[in-house]
Amino acid sequence: MSSITTELPAMDATREENVYLLCKTLCENGVADATGSDLFVVFISNEKKQVPLWHQKASSRADGIVLWDYHVICVQRKKESDSEPLVWDLDSTLPFPSPLASYVTETIQPSFQLFAEYQRFFRIVHAPLFFKYFASDRRHMKEPDGSWTAQPPPYQPIVAQDGILHNLSEYIAMSGADTLSSLDPDTVRVAISQKLGVVVSHTQLQDLFIKLP
Repeated sequence: MSSITTELPAMDATREENVYLLCKTLCENGVADATGSDLFVVFISNEKKQVPLWHQKASSRADGIVLWDYHVICVQRKKESDSEPLVWDLDSTLPFPSPLASYVTETIQPSFQLFAEYQRFFRIVHAPLFFKYFASDRRHMKEPDGSWTAQPPPYQPIVAQDGILHNLSEYIAMSGADTLSSLDPDTVRVAISQKLGVVVSHTQLQDLFIKLP
């Protein structure tokens, strides 16, 4: 699996674009379904835009904790398999990929007591819908004067199939009020078919992938 990283373009500051390209690569090399039907893009954030995650490469601490404004990972769930969902996190020091259960334990650390404003929420978007609707013109990487906060990737920005140039803010906007009130299979099936997917809490995350159709 580690060979996947050698097939990706050089990583940069755009986490969402990196995961977009990761999903495309997994589809193209046969690790995932060609259409991405077994892949889900997961945005992690909250209203405060401060989400603690452990075992991150960007950390200088022994426990690897980083306080992200938002983070993006890929979760793979094969439909015709009893195997556990896998997490592909390009910024993690954990195995690549990692089983979802161990990733939640090590990276999310649900047993760690956090103040309410630091609770993590997860927007799960089915990859085929992400490929179709996501767009980023990288405006979030610019200072008010138009200069770049970091060197932008050398490839062209991602444009949605409907011509939208930028909608990243829609994907990272989430709060407790957005979470599903029920993980009933019918509710999950309808929610995951939406453009922006479904928002769940850390206590619902693993159960959601069990209930997915």
